[in-house]
Amino acid sequence: MAVEKSHIHTVAIKGYDPVAYFKVGKALRGDGSFAFQWRDMTWYFLTKENRDLFATYPEKYAPQYDGYCAWAMTEARKAETDPKVWKIVDGKLYLNCSEAAYDKWSRDIPGNIKKADTNWLKFLGGK
Repeated sequence: MAVEKSHIHTVAIKGYDPVAYFKVGKALRGDGSFAFQWRDMTWYFLTKENRDLFATYPEKYAPQYDGYCAWAMTEARKAETDPKVWKIVDGKLYLNCSEAAYDKWSRDIPGNIKKADTNWLKFLGGK
């Protein structure tokens, strides 16, 4: 009998609740007892209500670029983020890896989003 290899999910955005950015306007840690699996990651939430909102509308609440740094993505790099360095732009959540990265990204948010979106599509395509 073959043993099936278990799939280990990465904890998304260091355990912070993506819905809280929109509902409370703060970066708040989620609770592992309110978890949801999406895009090969485990997302944590403060409440069952937040988890259920995310489960229904993950594209609305999930950070762009699967939570990688928005500035690094403009340079076609994946960088871990600091969940406390964030901004919602046009209803989408963007995270950055540091205040310095956020400052660079903020100099031309529309232009940097366009660059990062183009680079992210390359990552999704495996190129």
